[in-house]
Amino acid sequence: MEQIGMFPLFYFPEIGSAWIMGITGTIHILASHTSVGAALLFAFLAHKAYKEDRPELYSYMKKYGMFLLIFSYVIGSITGPGIWYTATAASPRGISALIHNFVWVWATEWVFFLFEVIGVFALVYFIEKIDRKTHLKLTYAFALASVGTLFLIIGIISFMMWPGNDAFYQTGSVSDAFFGINTFPHLFLRLGFMIMMSGVIGLIITSALKQLELRLELTKKMGVISIIGGFLTLVSFMWYITTLPENAKTLLDIYLPQIINTRIILIVLFSIYFAVAIFKPNFINKAVSITMLFVIGIIGLWPGEKLRESIRKPYVVGQYVYSNQVMGRDVPGKNIKNEVDIIAQHGLLNVNVWIPKRLKTITPENKLEVGELLTKIACSNCHSLELNGKFRPLLPKFKGQDKEMIKAFMQYTLAEGAIAYMPKINLPDKEFDAMATWIESQNNKEK
Repeated sequence: MEQIGMFPLFYFPEIGSAWIMGITGTIHILASHTSVGAALLFAFLAHKAYKEDRPELYSYMKKYGMFLLIFSYVIGSITGPGIWYTATAASPRGISALIHNFVWVWATEWVFFLFEVIGVFALVYFIEKIDRKTHLKLTYAFALASVGTLFLIIGIISFMMWPGNDAFYQTGSVSDAFFGINTFPHLFLRLGFMIMMSGVIGLIITSALKQLELRLELTKKMGVISIIGGFLTLVSFMWYITTLPENAKTLLDIYLPQIINTRIILIVLFSIYFAVAIFKPNFINKAVSITMLFVIGIIGLWPGEKLRESIRKPYVVGQYVYSNQVMGRDVPGKNIKNEVDIIAQHGLLNVNVWIPKRLKTITPENKLEVGELLTKIACSNCHSLELNGKFRPLLPKFKGQDKEMIKAFMQYTLAEGAIAYMPKINLPDKEFDAMATWIESQNNKEK
């Protein structure tokens, strides 16, 4: 009997495995998204300091650089491995797909990243210790390494949405995978946000400066930089949504009214803040600038990352790895077979090597245990399975339904792939029956 290459199940109670990845990733992105914009800002400030002979700008760069070292590179370096660890646990076949497609691209990105990390330390600690022209060249190299890191990683994570062309599925080519139609919109979207964040962080640093004239001048400049970054983000986002696959557009239509209302409020709020920085710079103090960092990070970043993760469903990578780790289509270029039909024919219990032998055959004694295990394998990457689940709880969706109603939904909706954002799950009758029995039993506990 043909086996499929599933991995052991990872499930985080009440929250769900995917949300652990999302929470870790958001913290990492908040830290890392200050680095590339800051690298470009450093190049601009170093150029200005060198050309205009303004040593006071070097002092500002040093303060900014120390903040960057701690906030972006210490926190970012801790949460970076954290996001890949949680992603590997929650979605091992998704990460495997990325590695098999981009191993050398990823290795190249690490070369750029290593140069970037060494560069930021040298950039900060060599201020006023080496000649200014050499320091200027160092800032340029640091900026190029940062943008290079961004470009390479964006090509990889854009593939998580989709390759953007059918050629990849036949060729398995790295270039067909990397240069999808949403790679460059995604790149400029991230770059715009990073530039905006560099200005937001810059406003925190300027608010602590003692020289009034320099503080006002740099506050205005940071406001302008933030406006430019925000405008690029907005335009790129509108471009980005035109390059999404059909399943993502279907989900986007559901979220769009909420997105529009939230984004309008955020655009107005951020525009007022940046306008105040430009025209009334003396109003920007440390308390205001730190508060706005967290407003932008929490209200601006978290919904955006949540949206990107949500509209990718039912896939986690490349429109062929389902969120439940089943391969949802043939990819001849990678020798990958559609596993939905294999599971439908033989049953998930038989083709998954990690199912304990005592649960391979469903009996009255183990039916509930098997049903729970099958539900976790099939559903837990997107749903929490407890009655008090925090994110996308599954059980309330079947509240008030008996086993036959639950089973009918599975057989005539999930098995047919009728919901665009949910994986097609076609199991033998007895396995659906076990799942429905367990779900009904859990909802009955509440009575």
